[in-house]
Amino acid sequence: MFDYLRDPQEIYAKSFATIEAEANLARFSDAERPVAIRIIHACGMVEMADQIAFGGNVVNAATAALSRGKPILCDAEMVRHGIISRLLPSQNPVLCTLNDGNTHDLAARMETTRSAAAVEAWADHIEGAIIAIGNAPTALFHLLEAIHDGRLNKPAAIVGMPVGFVGATESKDALIEHANGIPFVTLRGRFGGSAVAAATINALARLAREDETTPDGTFDRKSGGAS
Repeated sequence: MFDYLRDPQEIYAKSFATIEAEANLARFSDAERPVAIRIIHACGMVEMADQIAFGGNVVNAATAALSRGKPILCDAEMVRHGIISRLLPSQNPVLCTLNDGNTHDLAARMETTRSAAAVEAWADHIEGAIIAIGNAPTALFHLLEAIHDGRLNKPAAIVGMPVGFVGATESKDALIEHANGIPFVTLRGRFGGSAVAAATINALARLAREDETTPDGTFDRKSGGAS
C-alpha cells in the first residue's frame, strides 16, 4: 500500500548519513561527535546540533565511570526504561527514586516537586555516578544546589536534558554556568526530554564498550563513529 524502506540496516545507514550531511558537526571534538549524532538522531532535528553544549571531558568521564560499574541515576521512569541495559559495559545499576515511599511526603515538607525531593535519595549512590535528567528542571536545579552546598557528593558526569516551558531553559543555563567542575552534556533552550536523555546515556554506553583500558588506567577511543 505504501512505498517505504523496510530494511532496518538501510534505514539505520540512511538516517546517520542524513545527519552527517545536514547537521553542523564541525565544532564537536572526535569524542563528542558520536554523542552529538545520537542526540540528533533521537529527536530527528538536525538543527539541535547548534543547541548541544558539552562541558569538561564528559565523554571520557562518563565512559570511565560506566566501565567501573558506577550507577546511572535518573529523574524519571521514562529515562530509566529508555536506557538499553545490554549496552551497559558493567551491568551498571539504573536507578530512579521518584516513586520511593517517602518521596511525596518529603516533597511536601521541602515545598518542592517530587522530582526534586527524589534527588535527596541519591546520597548513597551519587559519588562517581552518572546523572540522567530528562524531565524535571526542578531535579536539575536541586541537584546543583545540593552539590554546591556540600549535601551531595559530586557525580562523574551530568546528562541534563529537562524539557518544558517553565524552568527548563534556566536549569540548563544553570548547569552550564554552575557545574562546579562536573563534566556535563545538555541542550540549551526548552527542548529535551526523557528519550533524548536516555539516547545520550546509550551513546556513552556504546563508547564505553569500545574503550580499552590501558596499563595506566586511562581510556583509548577505538572509534569516533556513530555505530
